Amino acid sequence: MYMTTPSKSRLGPLPYLIFSSRWLQLPLYLGLIVAQAIYVVQFLKELWHLVDTTLLGHVAEGATESAETTIMLTVLGLIDVVMISNLLVMVIVGGYETFVSRLKLENHPDQPEWLSHVNATVLKVKLAMAIIGISSIHLLATFIKAASLDSETIKWQVLLHLAFVVSALALAFIDRIMQPAGKAQPH
Repeated sequence: MYMTTPSKSRLGPLPYLIFSSRWLQLPLYLGLIVAQAIYVVQFLKELWHLVDTTLLGHVAEGATESAETTIMLTVLGLIDVVMISNLLVMVIVGGYETFVSRLKLENHPDQPEWLSHVNATVLKVKLAMAIIGISSIHLLATFIKAASLDSETIKWQVLLHLAFVVSALALAFIDRIMQPAGKAQPH
């Protein structure tokens, strides 16, 4: 008996070229991995700054902030770097999986939970929520430094943050109304 394998449908030259063009995104994702490495270096520099100012007591000349404010702002900077790094991971892993090729991580112990149901819409909503989180960190840092900032700067940062929130809500609403009735999508 002969075992036959299902034949692969052949694409014409133009559909093949169009479909293969997705691989042009590969250098973009590799570039984001380099950016991720740069954020690791930035995190380590910020962490060293925190250790240097708090444990070793080296305060920059002309520093007008209290030690507590300096620690708080540095920790917010660390959180900001981590959140941007998380955003990069979502874009790299989720974008590659959605738009380029499957990573074949099924049953891998380290597979991110969200990756099993990622698509372009879910990715957009997750990215919007991450941007809101990052914006929130920046806004909190702005409020901590509010005494040294002009009110116009604070106003524009608040308005920009609100624009991010409204955009994310609009994306989530559109995602919800595009779902078939009774079929909720896990996020």
